[in-house]
Amino acid sequence: MAPDLREFVRDVPDFPKPGILFRDLTPLMRDPDGWQEVIRQLSAVCERLQPDLIVGIESRGFIVGTALATAVRLGFVPVRKPGKLPGAVTGVDYALEYGSDRLEIASDALADGSKVLIIDDLLATGGTAAACAELVAAAGGELCGFGFVAELAALEGRRKLPDHQPVESLIIYA
Repeated sequence: MAPDLREFVRDVPDFPKPGILFRDLTPLMRDPDGWQEVIRQLSAVCERLQPDLIVGIESRGFIVGTALATAVRLGFVPVRKPGKLPGAVTGVDYALEYGSDRLEIASDALADGSKVLIIDDLLATGGTAAACAELVAAAGGELCGFGFVAELAALEGRRKLPDHQPVESLIIYA
């Protein structure tokens, strides 16, 4: 029987500020059985969606994305904050609740029109994942879906993502 992934997630009240309940996935990553189950379930998502590459969002998306890419024998492409990638980059600016941010990808990373699955640890408000989808298109890639370890459904992040794209979350918190 597969382990229940929720059992490995630690709730941290009032982090990073009062009133926020932080869902800490690091105990899940620390447990070999729990982590193996995450990768098994995300591998099944890959089997259904058939991506050519995994795109991971800085920084915890790197952890999940590289483990998944290795398991399913696909390449991995990082999406980073500004100034972290060498050479020519393609970037997209996006709005945050209070301000703005930017994501970048190597300009040639998706130039061949690869089908990509965007992977991150958590879907919350959806702004970063939506910006990453926009970035994939700007870089010449073809988005085939999103995969998240956990989702905070009350924040309605799915509403910001493209309607026609599959969104798979292994743990959903109402």
